[in-house]
Amino acid sequence: MTAAKKEKVEIVIDANCGGAPAKRKRNALNDAEQRNLDAVKAGDPAAWAQYDKVVVAFSGGKDSLAAVLQVLELGCPREKLILWHHEIDGREDVEALMDWPVTPDYCRAVANELGLPLRFSWKQGGFKGEMLRNETPTAPTSFECEDGTVKTTGGKGPAGTRMKWPAIQADLKVRWCSAYLKIDVATTVFRNDPAYTEGGRYMIITGERREESKSRSKYSESEMHKSSNKKRTVIQWRSVIDWTEAQVWEIIERHSIDPHPCYKAGFGRCSCAFCIFGNPDQFATAADLLPRQFEKLVEIEGELGFTMQRDAGLAQHVAKGTSFALAAPVNVRAACGSTVYKDAVKVSNWELPAGAFRVHGGPL
Repeated sequence: MTAAKKEKVEIVIDANCGGAPAKRKRNALNDAEQRNLDAVKAGDPAAWAQYDKVVVAFSGGKDSLAAVLQVLELGCPREKLILWHHEIDGREDVEALMDWPVTPDYCRAVANELGLPLRFSWKQGGFKGEMLRNETPTAPTSFECEDGTVKTTGGKGPAGTRMKWPAIQADLKVRWCSAYLKIDVATTVFRNDPAYTEGGRYMIITGERREESKSRSKYSESEMHKSSNKKRTVIQWRSVIDWTEAQVWEIIERHSIDPHPCYKAGFGRCSCAFCIFGNPDQFATAADLLPRQFEKLVEIEGELGFTMQRDAGLAQHVAKGTSFALAAPVNVRAACGSTVYKDAVKVSNWELPAGAFRVHGGPL
């Protein structure tokens, strides 16, 4: 059996099948935790009382926005709810590289409209720093604490060299951008923010959906988060995992929230603007809207001697596509490249964005 197929399991007795043994992942919720989560999904106010804080990983995209709105509809007390946003490009560079420049401020605007606190976290140096790592440890992680201070930790691990783009694969060990810039950052916050280190019970909600990819279709709806320890219990709930895209847009429309500008420009996903999974049309559109960022990426390809895409350099990849944002309204095009979100978050004339139900390259 290969290492990739090995899976830690424990034997549990299923009372419904006469005591026959069944395999369950070791990080699965125990029966009490599962019952409480079921009560949360049923809208039982008492169930929310079991958690000291409820954290939603908020990317600014439609799925994480739907998760935020869903939690509010299920009656989570606002004083327990907090949004976390991981800044992909870090904060050291004046200009963005991979992500939409407007995303952090869009997230602020949504949080302000909903009356919810928002905390930011980031790996120092961001995507670029991790990619260009050469015989150095992975960089420290910084995050905003609930008391308003910024804490930095890490950066003292073993030296290593990357000097390559993330691989266009489902395996997070080689598609390192998601792991190093988002998943591990969230774990670091739970393990080091004084608000969580003293113990307690927490829930973190993330917005993956099975409909997005074959790999995500196999994700568990809920599990124990890897930051859990003897003092701190952290439940991870992928609350919209079985939702369709139609359900996602329905809840956003119900709350009259204007979606991220990239959807209005025609993107079907709000990942990084230059997501490694992007098809030629996506890259051509991102290059059209964010020309300086595209130029920097082409320069980095030359420095590395490696292309981001498997079969061609970025310039050739873009040449195969056509920008679908050429006819987008001027204000939408400007919003995608701005660091300030100027539009209203809640609108009276909500419209389905141009990118809704558009099939785009995405996670495997």
